[in-house]
Amino acid sequence: MAHTDQTGRTGRTMRRVLRREIAGTIGLLTDEHDFRAMRRYRSFTFHDHAAYLRQVEALLRARAAQGTHTTVALFDPEEYAAFCTAAGLEADAPASRARFTAELATHGPTVPYEGQALTDLLPALVDEAVRQATWEYTSSQLARLGNCATCGEDLGRAAFTRASRLLGRILDTAPPGSRHLVCSVFGHSEETLVSALVVDQETDGTPHFDEAEALEFTSVLALGLATHGPGGLVMRVSPPDGPDRIHGWRLRGYGLQPLTAAEVFDAYCTDVESGDLVSPESNVDYCAPPDLGDDRLPPGHHH
Repeated sequence: MAHTDQTGRTGRTMRRVLRREIAGTIGLLTDEHDFRAMRRYRSFTFHDHAAYLRQVEALLRARAAQGTHTTVALFDPEEYAAFCTAAGLEADAPASRARFTAELATHGPTVPYEGQALTDLLPALVDEAVRQATWEYTSSQLARLGNCATCGEDLGRAAFTRASRLLGRILDTAPPGSRHLVCSVFGHSEETLVSALVVDQETDGTPHFDEAEALEFTSVLALGLATHGPGGLVMRVSPPDGPDRIHGWRLRGYGLQPLTAAEVFDAYCTDVESGDLVSPESNVDYCAPPDLGDDRLPPGHHH
């Protein structure tokens, strides 16, 4: 009997150890609208979004306390319904929601839970979803450009290469400090395409940034270049000491045209939607950007 108890305890201990090594994903309904959409399913038993979020946070903390890694995914009710229809699944079933969440873990926008408050995790998850949607949209648009009728070159790939080169030149010529870049391109969808990139500087001066952010940023810039659409790029440099410096360029043709200090000031101190003046920030210098060098296109590349 003692031997059986010992074996049972050993088995339970081993299962606890294994449980810590199972990575899990939780599909999260981030806003009230999506939460209400899920309430039409009888098997979804939550009635209050705030209470639901508290329960999710408690679960995340409990799993973290057990040493279990958890990823949080953005759960979209419309995508879930479409998934169930395509897979022939009963939508009003916890098992179907689990199947969909497992799919999200592979392909959807996710954020790892690292003990942060849900108030910090939610906007990060929404930002990741926007970034993924922007990347998918710009990639499809660049792919649809096809090949150059004159030289046969893949126009989307050429624009991406050029955007990468321009971004590299901007970072190479930027003053020392951390940089925050924003690229905006107008006229491609119902809303303006906007992408941001945060670039920190290592002690040896080399730039450090998130690869996924950089890909999305470069693709937005590439689409603006390839379609000659109106848009702009702004960089804020925060040096180790002294005021922040703000530089700007407008998308012009197949390149970037530097803004003067006065144009940078006007762009930053004007409300985009209303056109009203906005008070300039204190301890900020509005500057013409550094020279990007001779960035003329080689012959035959006037796409």
